[in-house]
Amino acid sequence: MIIMKKTALFFSLALLSAFAFWAFKPASNGYKVGDTAIDFSLKNVDGKMVSLKSMDKAKGFIVIFTCNHCPFSVKYEDRIIALNKKYADLGYPVVAINPNDVDKQPEDSFNKMVERAKEKSFNFPYLYDQTQEIAKAYGASRTPHVFLLKKNGEKLKVEYIGAIDDNANDASSAKVKFLENAINELEAGSAVKQNFTKAIGCTIKWKAS
Repeated sequence: MIIMKKTALFFSLALLSAFAFWAFKPASNGYKVGDTAIDFSLKNVDGKMVSLKSMDKAKGFIVIFTCNHCPFSVKYEDRIIALNKKYADLGYPVVAINPNDVDKQPEDSFNKMVERAKEKSFNFPYLYDQTQEIAKAYGASRTPHVFLLKKNGEKLKVEYIGAIDDNANDASSAKVKFLENAINELEAGSAVKQNFTKAIGCTIKWKAS
Protein backbone atom coordinates (compact mmCIF):
# COMPACT_ATOMS: atom_id res chain seq x y z
CA MET A 1 0.00 0.00 0.00
CA ILE A 2 2.81 2.37 0.94
CA ILE A 3 4.64 1.45 -2.27
CA MET A 4 1.53 2.20 -4.32
CA LYS A 5 1.14 5.60 -2.62
CA LYS A 6 4.80 6.42 -3.25
CA THR A 7 4.44 5.37 -6.88
CA ALA A 8 1.33 7.52 -7.31
CA LEU A 9 3.07 10.46 -5.64
CA PHE A 10 6.13 10.06 -7.86
CA PHE A 11 3.92 9.86 -10.96
CA SER A 12 2.03 12.98 -9.90
CA LEU A 13 5.24 14.90 -9.30
CA ALA A 14 6.57 13.79 -12.67
CA LEU A 15 3.43 15.04 -14.39
CA LEU A 16 3.62 18.33 -12.48
CA SER A 17 7.26 18.80 -13.47
CA ALA A 18 6.49 18.08 -17.10
CA PHE A 19 3.59 20.52 -17.04
CA ALA A 20 5.76 23.19 -15.43
CA PHE A 21 8.44 22.67 -18.08
CA TRP A 22 6.03 23.14 -20.98
CA ALA A 23 4.01 25.87 -19.29
CA PHE A 24 7.09 28.01 -18.68
CA LYS A 25 9.08 27.04 -21.75
CA PRO A 26 10.06 30.27 -23.54
CA ALA A 27 8.20 30.99 -26.76
CA SER A 28 10.11 31.09 -30.01
CA ASN A 29 12.07 34.31 -30.45
CA GLY A 30 11.85 34.17 -34.22
CA TYR A 31 14.67 33.80 -36.70
CA LYS A 32 18.37 33.68 -36.13
CA VAL A 33 21.03 34.32 -38.74
CA GLY A 34 21.25 31.28 -41.01
CA ASP A 35 17.59 30.34 -40.63
CA THR A 36 15.19 30.01 -43.53
CA ALA A 37 12.53 32.72 -43.56
CA ILE A 38 8.95 32.25 -44.70
CA ASP A 39 7.36 34.21 -47.52
CA PHE A 40 4.16 36.15 -46.95
CA SER A 41 1.32 37.86 -48.75
CA LEU A 42 0.38 41.19 -47.21
CA LYS A 43 -1.66 44.19 -48.31
CA ASN A 44 0.33 47.07 -49.76
CA VAL A 45 -0.66 50.74 -49.49
CA ASP A 46 -1.79 50.57 -53.13
CA GLY A 47 -4.38 47.96 -52.15
CA LYS A 48 -2.58 45.05 -53.84
CA MET A 49 -1.26 41.95 -52.13
CA VAL A 50 2.53 41.64 -52.19
CA SER A 51 4.71 38.58 -51.63
CA LEU A 52 8.45 38.07 -51.92
CA LYS A 53 7.85 35.34 -54.47
CA SER A 54 6.25 37.90 -56.77
CA MET A 55 9.60 39.73 -56.99
CA ASP A 56 11.22 36.94 -58.96
CA LYS A 57 14.16 39.00 -60.24
CA ALA A 58 15.40 39.87 -56.76
CA LYS A 59 18.49 38.20 -55.30
CA GLY A 60 17.33 38.96 -51.79
CA PHE A 61 15.29 41.38 -49.73
CA ILE A 62 15.69 44.11 -47.15
CA VAL A 63 12.69 43.39 -44.93
CA ILE A 64 12.15 46.24 -42.46
CA PHE A 65 9.48 46.20 -39.76
CA THR A 66 8.58 49.85 -39.27
CA CYS A 67 5.58 52.12 -38.71
CA ASN A 68 4.20 55.64 -38.92
CA HIS A 69 4.26 56.95 -35.36
CA CYS A 70 7.57 55.81 -33.90
CA PRO A 71 10.13 58.68 -33.79
CA PHE A 72 12.91 56.23 -34.67
CA SER A 73 11.03 54.99 -37.71
CA VAL A 74 10.39 58.56 -38.81
CA LYS A 75 14.08 59.40 -38.47
CA TYR A 76 14.97 56.45 -40.70
CA GLU A 77 12.38 57.06 -43.43
CA ASP A 78 14.69 59.01 -45.74
CA ARG A 79 17.45 56.45 -45.20
CA ILE A 80 15.08 53.61 -46.07
CA ILE A 81 14.07 55.43 -49.26
CA ALA A 82 17.76 55.87 -50.10
CA LEU A 83 18.47 52.20 -49.39
CA ASN A 84 15.83 51.07 -51.84
CA LYS A 85 17.07 53.53 -54.46
CA LYS A 86 20.62 52.22 -54.05
CA TYR A 87 20.07 48.49 -53.69
CA ALA A 88 16.83 47.59 -55.50
CA ASP A 89 18.59 47.64 -58.88
CA LEU A 90 21.32 45.45 -57.41
CA GLY A 91 18.70 42.86 -56.50
CA TYR A 92 17.95 43.78 -52.90
CA PRO A 93 14.71 45.80 -52.76
CA VAL A 94 13.24 47.15 -49.55
CA VAL A 95 10.00 45.62 -48.28
CA ALA A 96 8.61 47.59 -45.32
CA ILE A 97 6.05 46.05 -42.97
CA ASN A 98 3.93 47.76 -40.32
CA PRO A 99 3.02 45.23 -37.59
CA ASN A 100 1.49 47.52 -34.96
CA ASP A 101 -1.93 47.03 -33.41
CA VAL A 102 -4.11 49.90 -34.59
CA ASP A 103 -6.20 49.79 -31.40
CA LYS A 104 -3.13 50.63 -29.37
CA GLN A 105 -1.65 53.03 -31.90
CA PRO A 106 -4.24 54.63 -34.24
CA GLU A 107 -1.51 56.49 -36.14
CA ASP A 108 -0.45 53.13 -37.56
CA SER A 109 -3.78 52.33 -39.23
CA PHE A 110 -3.80 51.24 -42.85
CA ASN A 111 -5.35 54.53 -43.97
CA LYS A 112 -2.62 56.44 -42.17
CA MET A 113 -0.04 54.21 -43.85
CA VAL A 114 -1.46 55.19 -47.24
CA GLU A 115 -1.24 58.86 -46.30
CA ARG A 116 2.33 58.55 -45.02
CA ALA A 117 3.55 56.62 -48.05
CA LYS A 118 2.09 59.29 -50.35
CA GLU A 119 3.44 62.16 -48.25
CA LYS A 120 6.99 60.74 -48.24
CA SER A 121 6.83 59.28 -51.78
CA PHE A 122 7.85 55.82 -50.60
CA ASN A 123 9.56 53.98 -53.45
CA PHE A 124 9.05 50.55 -51.87
CA PRO A 125 6.10 48.39 -50.77
CA TYR A 126 4.68 49.36 -47.39
CA LEU A 127 2.70 46.38 -46.15
CA TYR A 128 0.25 45.91 -43.31
CA ASP A 129 0.77 42.88 -41.04
CA GLN A 130 -2.71 43.11 -39.55
CA THR A 131 -2.61 39.72 -37.80
CA GLN A 132 1.00 40.27 -36.64
CA GLU A 133 1.79 36.69 -37.69
CA ILE A 134 4.74 37.70 -39.86
CA ALA A 135 6.30 39.91 -37.20
CA LYS A 136 6.01 37.05 -34.72
CA ALA A 137 7.42 34.51 -37.16
CA TYR A 138 10.42 36.70 -37.93
CA GLY A 139 10.95 37.68 -34.31
CA ALA A 140 10.63 41.42 -34.89
CA SER A 141 10.46 43.35 -31.63
CA ARG A 142 11.06 47.00 -32.51
CA THR A 143 10.53 49.56 -35.22
CA PRO A 144 12.63 49.71 -37.25
CA HIS A 145 13.92 46.12 -37.21
CA VAL A 146 15.83 44.80 -40.23
CA PHE A 147 15.98 41.27 -41.64
CA LEU A 148 18.28 40.90 -44.65
CA LEU A 149 17.33 37.86 -46.70
CA LYS A 150 19.18 36.20 -49.56
CA LYS A 151 17.66 33.78 -52.02
CA ASN A 152 19.16 30.31 -51.85
CA GLY A 153 17.31 28.42 -54.56
CA GLU A 154 13.69 28.44 -53.45
CA LYS A 155 14.62 29.32 -49.88
CA LEU A 156 15.19 32.66 -48.16
CA LYS A 157 18.25 32.63 -45.92
CA VAL A 158 18.52 35.16 -43.12
CA GLU A 159 21.90 36.88 -43.49
CA TYR A 160 21.63 39.84 -41.12
CA ILE A 161 19.32 40.96 -38.31
CA GLY A 162 19.28 44.25 -36.45
CA ALA A 163 19.72 47.99 -36.97
CA ILE A 164 20.28 49.92 -40.18
CA ASP A 165 23.28 51.82 -38.80
CA ASP A 166 24.76 53.03 -35.53
CA ASN A 167 23.13 56.47 -35.30
CA ALA A 168 19.36 56.76 -35.27
CA ASN A 169 19.41 60.49 -34.62
CA ASP A 170 21.66 61.67 -37.43
CA ALA A 171 22.33 59.81 -40.67
CA SER A 172 25.36 61.96 -41.48
CA SER A 173 26.96 61.01 -38.17
CA ALA A 174 26.56 57.26 -38.61
CA LYS A 175 29.98 55.64 -38.41
CA VAL A 176 28.99 52.05 -39.17
CA LYS A 177 26.32 51.21 -41.73
CA PHE A 178 25.56 47.68 -40.61
CA LEU A 179 22.99 46.86 -43.28
CA GLU A 180 24.91 48.32 -46.20
CA ASN A 181 28.08 46.54 -45.08
CA ALA A 182 26.16 43.25 -44.98
CA ILE A 183 24.78 43.69 -48.50
CA ASN A 184 28.16 44.73 -49.87
CA GLU A 185 29.79 41.66 -48.35
CA LEU A 186 27.16 39.39 -49.88
CA GLU A 187 27.69 41.07 -53.24
CA ALA A 188 31.42 40.44 -52.89
CA GLY A 189 30.73 36.75 -52.32
CA SER A 190 31.83 36.72 -48.70
CA ALA A 191 30.07 35.99 -45.44
CA VAL A 192 28.59 38.82 -43.43
CA LYS A 193 31.08 39.62 -40.66
CA GLN A 194 28.75 41.52 -38.34
CA ASN A 195 25.52 39.64 -38.95
CA PHE A 196 23.63 40.69 -35.82
CA THR A 197 23.13 43.98 -33.99
CA LYS A 198 20.58 45.21 -31.49
CA ALA A 199 17.57 46.87 -33.11
CA ILE A 200 17.02 50.35 -31.67
CA GLY A 201 13.49 51.77 -31.78
CA CYS A 202 10.00 51.68 -30.34
CA THR A 203 8.62 48.36 -29.16
CA ILE A 204 6.03 46.76 -31.42
CA LYS A 205 2.49 47.32 -30.15
CA TRP A 206 1.10 43.79 -29.82
CA LYS A 207 -2.56 42.87 -29.78
CA ALA A 208 -4.01 41.86 -26.44
CA SER A 209 -3.88 38.08 -26.04
